[in-house]
Amino acid sequence: MNLLADESVDESIVARLRQDSHEVIYVAELEPGIPDSLVLDRANEQGALLLTADKDFGELTFRMNRVHGGGVLVRLAGLSTEAKADLVAAAFISHGAKFAGHSVSFHRARFVSDHPSSDSGHEPHRRP
Repeated sequence: MNLLADESVDESIVARLRQDSHEVIYVAELEPGIPDSLVLDRANEQGALLLTADKDFGELTFRMNRVHGGGVLVRLAGLSTEAKADLVAAAFISHGAKFAGHSVSFHRARFVSDHPSSDSGHEPHRRP
């Protein structure tokens, strides 16, 4: 899967996804400090799914109606970086094909998606 990881994403998550054969462009390596609007532009230019730990992207994509190819918000505070990487990698293995074009949030022990399918073991969270 083609991903663009914002610099708010732990490096261990990026490394694990790369280890699992995902193509990951990491903003922290290429353009650290660029504004969120440019990060979203880069994801769109690359046709990449945006991976972030920054809730501000919700503002850009939903309230300001910015087009995007999907986004994954990682909210796993309190877990070790290794545990975060394991959880995100496992979710991409089991559900990653459904993430493109949708908004997904990872929280401790669960994830929420706007995807209409309920076969992921949760009720989809719909944005207004």
